Amino acid sequence: MHPRRRFRTPLRPSRQCPETPLQPLCARVAQNGRVQMLREQSPVVQTRGNRQEVGTAPEPMGDETVTSQTGIPQLLISNTLVLNGALFLGILALHTVLEDSGINNHFISLVLLAMALALLIKSADFFIEGAKGLAYRAGLPEVVIGLTIVSIGTSLPEILVTSTAAADVANNPEIGDLAIGGIYGSILVQITLILGVVVAFRGVKVRPSWLKRDGMIMFSSIGLLTFFLFTGEGLNRLEGGILMALYIAYIYWLLSHRDEILEEELGDAEQVERKLDRTTAAYGFMVTSGLLLALFAAHHLVNVASDMAYAFDVPHAVIGTTVSGLGTSLPELTIAFLAAKRSQGVAIGTLIGSNITDPLLSIGLASVVHPLALTSASFALTAYVIIPATFVGTGIALLMMRSEYEFKQWEGVVLIMVYMLFLAALAAERLGYLVL
Repeated sequence: MHPRRRFRTPLRPSRQCPETPLQPLCARVAQNGRVQMLREQSPVVQTRGNRQEVGTAPEPMGDETVTSQTGIPQLLISNTLVLNGALFLGILALHTVLEDSGINNHFISLVLLAMALALLIKSADFFIEGAKGLAYRAGLPEVVIGLTIVSIGTSLPEILVTSTAAADVANNPEIGDLAIGGIYGSILVQITLILGVVVAFRGVKVRPSWLKRDGMIMFSSIGLLTFFLFTGEGLNRLEGGILMALYIAYIYWLLSHRDEILEEELGDAEQVERKLDRTTAAYGFMVTSGLLLALFAAHHLVNVASDMAYAFDVPHAVIGTTVSGLGTSLPELTIAFLAAKRSQGVAIGTLIGSNITDPLLSIGLASVVHPLALTSASFALTAYVIIPATFVGTGIALLMMRSEYEFKQWEGVVLIMVYMLFLAALAAERLGYLVL
């Protein structure tokens, strides 16, 4: 009598082995004293209305990994959303305490500033992941997603902070100094401090295309922004629209040459596994909630930073250049540092790409929301310290890229020292040793 069969045919699935898109059918075959496990694909029974259709399970496309997908209920209890919710409630609580008590507690303000910055970064990352998931669902290629969603997403904190600040310029013109200082500060932080940390950790090779294409566009973008800022009465809506149009043209050019760029980057890029582990509704929820939380955080960050500028009698441009500029650049620091740790060339590409987005899209969108101009309180400091330091830091970094097309570790230390000298100049101006 034949032994009882432990496995059924694909057309008669057992209760212990229910149907799945890729149902493992195991058969033990004795061959030369070894046990081999066979895996084959079974038909999939799909129910449509009151009838069933039998077909073959679709195979994953490209590097896409098919996993069990979570929906919105599971997403609501995820660690990221719980942390974002805790930061959201904490900001509301501290803001209520400061308003109701009427006290001017600098410690609470600093905690509130740190929480707003943390929520801004975490929610922006949440938004990016959701947008990438929706793009994957739409079937967009990896290179297109990287050139658009990822490049813009890493600058989302700067975009939201400058736009939020611009919306309040009508009530408080000095907040415009914070927005302008934040953009120049972000550029300077990324091209000196962050790039210096990455290079000091491990030397990075530079492709000529980074210097000839992106490097020159970055330097020209900063120059054009500065030209618009000091001609006329500041940065008006038309000039902001021109900056945004140039950024759109830049993205269009990248997309039209995406095959060349992809072929060029394959040497350093690792194979990325595409995972669709959430439903479309869950990805849409991530985009919506991430954007709303990021806007909420940006609003409180601008308000607290402005209040601190008045409390410590510091120009808004200084707060924007240091606190806002450094804080909103933390996503680029994380991405660039991890990329350099894995010996990927995208470390420099990430920083250069962000420094093209900031002077074109970020400040361009903000000036479309409301025209921006420097006030007398921050004009001299911005014109004679912040902007020259940005050009000097950018120029030094580009010259280092041109030298043998390789960043050496000692050059990273030099870039860090450039940023330290900039902070020393700000301190000297505040202490009266540097008169402008």
